Amino acid sequence: MKSTFSTVATGLGLGLVLAANCSAAQTKAAVKTDAVAAQKAGATPATDINPFFAVSPLPYHMPQFDKITDAHYAPAFAEGMRIQMTEVQAIANNPKPATFDNTIVAMERSGALLTRVSNVFFNLAGTNTDDQMEAIERDLAPKLAAHSDAIMLNEKLFKRIKSLYDKRAVSGLDAESKHLLERYYTDFVRAGANLSAADKDKLKAMNGELAALATTFSQNVLKEANAAAVIVDTRAELDGLSDEAIKAAADAAKARGLDGKYLIAIKNTTGQPFEADLTNRALRKRLYEASVSRGSHGGEFDNRIVVQKLAKLRAERAALLGYANYSAYAAEDETVKTTGAINQLLSELAVPAVANAKREAAAMQEIVDAEKGGFKIAAYDWSFYTEKVRKAKYNFDESQLRPYFELNSVLKNGVFFAANKLYGISFKERKDLPVYNPDVRTFEVFNADGKPLALFIIDFYARSNKRGGAWMNEYVNQSKLLGYKPVVANQHNIPKPPPGQPTLLTFDEVNTLFHEFGHALHGMFSDVRYPRFAGTNVPRDFVEYPSQVNEMWAVWPEVLANYAKHYQTGAAMPKQLLDKVMATKKFNQGFMTTEYLAAALLDQSWHQLTPSQIPADTLAFEADALKKAGVDYDAVPPRYRTTYFSHSFSGGYSAGYYAYLWSEKLDADTVEWFKEKGGLTRKNGDWFRAQLLSRGGSADAMTLFRTFRGRDADIHALLNRRGLNGDGK
Repeated sequence: MKSTFSTVATGLGLGLVLAANCSAAQTKAAVKTDAVAAQKAGATPATDINPFFAVSPLPYHMPQFDKITDAHYAPAFAEGMRIQMTEVQAIANNPKPATFDNTIVAMERSGALLTRVSNVFFNLAGTNTDDQMEAIERDLAPKLAAHSDAIMLNEKLFKRIKSLYDKRAVSGLDAESKHLLERYYTDFVRAGANLSAADKDKLKAMNGELAALATTFSQNVLKEANAAAVIVDTRAELDGLSDEAIKAAADAAKARGLDGKYLIAIKNTTGQPFEADLTNRALRKRLYEASVSRGSHGGEFDNRIVVQKLAKLRAERAALLGYANYSAYAAEDETVKTTGAINQLLSELAVPAVANAKREAAAMQEIVDAEKGGFKIAAYDWSFYTEKVRKAKYNFDESQLRPYFELNSVLKNGVFFAANKLYGISFKERKDLPVYNPDVRTFEVFNADGKPLALFIIDFYARSNKRGGAWMNEYVNQSKLLGYKPVVANQHNIPKPPPGQPTLLTFDEVNTLFHEFGHALHGMFSDVRYPRFAGTNVPRDFVEYPSQVNEMWAVWPEVLANYAKHYQTGAAMPKQLLDKVMATKKFNQGFMTTEYLAAALLDQSWHQLTPSQIPADTLAFEADALKKAGVDYDAVPPRYRTTYFSHSFSGGYSAGYYAYLWSEKLDADTVEWFKEKGGLTRKNGDWFRAQLLSRGGSADAMTLFRTFRGRDADIHALLNRRGLNGDGK
């Protein structure tokens, strides 16, 4: 999410393994991997058949999806927490003096069972949930928060860690081990290890409540999206949609017992995809209003009070830990370091972004007026008239692209092709391995020398029990210490076509495939010793950087020519159409930057409050925050409004949604490096892999970047890409 977002929201990694309120440090500390069988810690015979209670016998220890049922989760979590607590107590109470091996490495080895069940449960809770899983999740959230607290606030354990930390300069540890020790110390301090006993009790109570609230928020968002689906009575109202889209809408309505009607599902972002195609302005407005009102119009899924409680508790927790606000607490452990740096980045871009958006709106308004439309461009008109402007300016509309973007071709001849050219890796589909849904596909990945590297799982299609957006997650983290190779997955929400029809993608969906695969590469190329540093376990405002870099190959001429072929004729996309794709790369950047900035500024506005500043009216605060930030432009609403802003309130990006833009500065500069060095070559790929992708969190993130690039990032490449360099183009 982990997504990402250069195009869509994403989330990454284990999801909310412990609880949304827990720090990343707490999450990682409580679920370290190991191959210890549960039976060694006294598993009862009743649980012996639970597939989580032993390491999976499948290749790469891939989860046994065909054997796992909802009934297995609760017992596995209970036993996993019990076993890990036994392990942690043994470490904390070890009568021998603390050493790196008997304390830090022992912690890295703890929690094998809890890791296995957490990786599967929280990933499937996002991609394939059901009522029972949601009930389990609600029950687990405070329990896992308490479990994490019992580890992170263990005084004896922290004393051992601190004793090692204080002697780190003369420890003789190698660089990765020394960094691990420093991270453990920092993680524990940020989790409250230095608090008084009374304050630790307060913190524990807050963490439990925050976990429950974040779970409530997340489940409300999914349920509200399903409840908000727009029902259309006649086919005529759907004018502008393709026959395939109309049939899919009819099938969706029929599935709900609404034969003869049509159902348009609500996607997670404020703007809805069909707004670009529907000629019926009244229906576009209905669709927009259904989207923008989610979680804020009363009823059982209303999130307004949930947000207020979350924001207040986060502010109180930050104050208890000694920070001015929650954003200050979060920023300190990221590459950005301070809220001042975040505010400067967002505020500097807000004015030119809104100015660009208004110029774009003016161009659309000219078309409305020429057509005697008699109305002013509104948010629900933007996508529709953007396509008209694109066609008028470039004689091109995006619908021309879709026949050339057939899903399997984009994946194999685009995403995989680029990875092969750049890194030498190859892919073999494994239809013999179990999956949790028939549409899910699994590929074994091999290095250039033919040696096994990883398993890659991809879940393409949207479902009513799948959260919105696109993201990457890991079912097994790489670790030399434990001898594990990675099992990573990409999740998408591409509308599934009717049976027998091809899956034809929008350009945005193509870009997202490349983006999320960039996260997957980060996980698959991981080559670290310790689980704490595996793959995407890097600062949140650095994690989007490698995935954003991978987007560049979507339009790289050699790659584009290899996958952009007509799904019926096999003909290559005409050069003039290719040229138009490239010419429109900066098109509509005012809108895209403004909607993103509005959401990022909202995220900061909520999380830079003190406990006494929490508002009583969620929507009024939102409106005021947008106005103060200078992004209160009605025609371009935030990409996510507060009440369905999952990244901020349940998805691991709280006070961190700025990260996509922060990472993009590094990304844009890296794209320039690739161009300077000759582009899609093994030499370039091997350098990027060796110096950055393989290192995970094993060293300071910005040090890794500087080693790769040879200097700090230059922001001019980003400004040029976003059309914010002052030329108005």
